[in-house]
Amino acid sequence: MDEELIEKKVSSESVFDGVLLHVKRDDIILPNGEKAVREWIKHPGASAVIPYTDDGRVILVRQYRYPVEQVTLEIPAGKLDVAGEDPLECARRELSEETGYEAAEYKFLTKLATTVGFSDEYIYIYVAKGLTSGIQHTDDDEFINVVQVPLEEAVKMVWDGRIIDGKTIISILMLKELIG
Repeated sequence: MDEELIEKKVSSESVFDGVLLHVKRDDIILPNGEKAVREWIKHPGASAVIPYTDDGRVILVRQYRYPVEQVTLEIPAGKLDVAGEDPLECARRELSEETGYEAAEYKFLTKLATTVGFSDEYIYIYVAKGLTSGIQHTDDDEFINVVQVPLEEAVKMVWDGRIIDGKTIISILMLKELIG
């Protein structure tokens, strides 16, 4: 169907292998037969969860994000720790670690390709309901504040630019559509 758009890999080399990210440089053949280079990041994938309380609030986390040099407001999320890890189990783990909350019910929202221009990362997004609070137990390198925001206010925060994180924007707007 879209065969005239497909690029073909000729060779691939690792430019950098980090703890999380692996930078690749591929030589390719374009659909018109010309040669080109694609640099991209291999990522293990991730899961995220938008916790939704019985009284209409979403639970978000505030944390400093080094690449954008600011504190952001986001839904809990984290990378898949091992190849083949169940994305739902990852979402459960991240909800518990980052917020201390557990959920009785999870509903799959979407599988999001985060940055198709330079990464193969997919993030699986869930909504969690039936929440019970517990004790936050973040990783040693995570410094996170937990906040509760009415869903309506979170939607306003998306539209006025106070929430800039892509997965969080998608999750809030999808939840709003789902709830009505």
